[in-house]
Amino acid sequence: MNRITILTGHFGSGKTEIAINMALNEKKIHNKTAINDLDIINPYFRSRDVSNLFELQDIELIAPANRLATSDLPIVSGEIYRVLHDHRYRVIIDAGGDKDGAMALGQYYHEWKHLEPELLFVLNANRPYVSTLEGARYCIEEIEKAARLKVTGIINNSNIGNETGMADILSGYELCSKLSKMLSIPLLYTTISVDLKNEANSFAKSHQVRFIKRYMKLPWEG
Repeated sequence: MNRITILTGHFGSGKTEIAINMALNEKKIHNKTAINDLDIINPYFRSRDVSNLFELQDIELIAPANRLATSDLPIVSGEIYRVLHDHRYRVIIDAGGDKDGAMALGQYYHEWKHLEPELLFVLNANRPYVSTLEGARYCIEEIEKAARLKVTGIINNSNIGNETGMADILSGYELCSKLSKMLSIPLLYTTISVDLKNEANSFAKSHQVRFIKRYMKLPWEG
C-alpha cells in the first residue's frame, strides 16, 4: 500500500466508513497515522464526526477547527501539508463525493504528484447513478478530471445499511468486476460488515474481503 491513500466515490458510497476502519488498522502497524477529512460537500457522515474515537487511538485527525467542525462550509485544514511531506506518516484522505468533492483534491496536485498517492474508488452499486456500468464509468472519469489523478483501485462496498444481504454484495461484486475489466483498474477487495461475517464466510474463502465495523450511525439509530 502507498503511504498516502485517497478514498473517493459517489455520494453514499461508504467512503468514510472505510476510511475510519482503514485508519484504525493502519495505526496497528504505523505509529504515526493521520486521517484527513477532506469532505467539503456533505455535512453528514464525515470522519470528523468520530473525532473522539481517533483521539482514543492516538490517530491524528486533520479537519477544520472544533468551532467549525460541524459547519456546512467548504473549509480545508492547512495541516495536511505537514503530514503529506512527513514520511513517518501513513495518511488516509476521506474525500467528498463525486467530481464536486474531488475538486478539493485537485488543489493539492503539485504537492503530491511526486508522492504517488493511491486513489481508490469506492462503489456502492445500490446508489443512484452508479448502479449501472456506464454510470459508474462516468463517475470515475469525472472524479479523475477533477482530482487530476487516476483511480488506481476499486473497492466493492455495495450495501443497503442494516438491510444488507449477500445478494446485495454479490450483485455489487459483479458490477465492480465488469467495471474493473472495462477500465483496466484492479478490483482490490469487497468490504463487508462484521455483522455479516457468518453469511459471507463462503464468499470470503474465494474472494478478497475486508470485514469492517460500522461507526457512522443515522440520527435515529442512537
